[in-house]
Amino acid sequence: MIRIISAFILAMVSSLSSAAGQELRLVDGAPQRHVVVPGDTLWGISGKFLKDPWLWPDIWRMNREDIRNPHRIFPGDVILLDRDVLGKPRLRLERARMVPQIHIETMEQGIPAIPPNVIRPFLSDPLIVEAHSLDTAARIIATPNDRVYIGNGDLAYVANADPAKLDWQVYRNGKPLLDPESGEILGYEAFYLGTARQIEAGNPATFEVVTMKQEIGRSDRLVPAIRPPLVAYVPHRPDFLVDGRVISVYGGVDAAGRGSIVSINRGTQDGIEIGHVLALERNRTVIERDEQDQKVVVPIPPERIGLLFVFRPFERISYGLIVQSDGTVDVNDFARTP
Repeated sequence: MIRIISAFILAMVSSLSSAAGQELRLVDGAPQRHVVVPGDTLWGISGKFLKDPWLWPDIWRMNREDIRNPHRIFPGDVILLDRDVLGKPRLRLERARMVPQIHIETMEQGIPAIPPNVIRPFLSDPLIVEAHSLDTAARIIATPNDRVYIGNGDLAYVANADPAKLDWQVYRNGKPLLDPESGEILGYEAFYLGTARQIEAGNPATFEVVTMKQEIGRSDRLVPAIRPPLVAYVPHRPDFLVDGRVISVYGGVDAAGRGSIVSINRGTQDGIEIGHVLALERNRTVIERDEQDQKVVVPIPPERIGLLFVFRPFERISYGLIVQSDGTVDVNDFARTP
């Protein structure tokens, strides 16, 4: 977790440099100092000082070049708020006194950018499956003794498995994710079932179920397991216009709030990358009648309702964590450049 610590703290406001004229706004009653404690997150600390927490690095007077060699913040350190000669707010870091052994242990537990337990399951499991990617995916075609379902330690016979790949993840199609603008299927929210290992190549190949989260059976699909790289979560404003929509709230509900995971209809092919912070805006319309007594749809001006932190982009879809919310976020709400 050390690697993601201060890249975040120095980048929380990196977009300010590219968004000239935007001022840092302190929260009412912002503290003069904050002592970092275990359980703090950098996003949470920034919210103690700034109305726009993602504008953090500018109050540290950092830019994207500085992010390459970031400071790190640990429990016991003190963050001080003061002002420069022009009266503009700035933050300073006061290191905790080095205490043998005690400080060494805390250095191994630097504070994370965002709550890691919330997004960890979404980093390794193939929860988004691109449209049409299942057409040629490996598939379970038989089980010993024609069993309907199999579990840990059981064998399965799989067609079209790459003999060079040993570790696989098992899933089946979930609900389709539709683009609200075009109606096109962008992908599927996969139903993650578990993991399997190829123990004998062939067609069909022989697999052994290693872990099972849900029952596994015939026609379930397999993809090679991919370890996501350890990345520095550096929140920053996109340098281009993003105008997307929320297309799904993870968990099968229609409304989300702070701490919820949502998917949007923009991905890497649209320039979305890990760390992008997007503004969530209410998408609302009302039905009125015109002079001919015909129904007309009247859009209501968008209203800022929160912030989204993108942590896992796919080609056409991205997962994001709602890190700030002033109300519920609904499917079809806007996700835009702040």
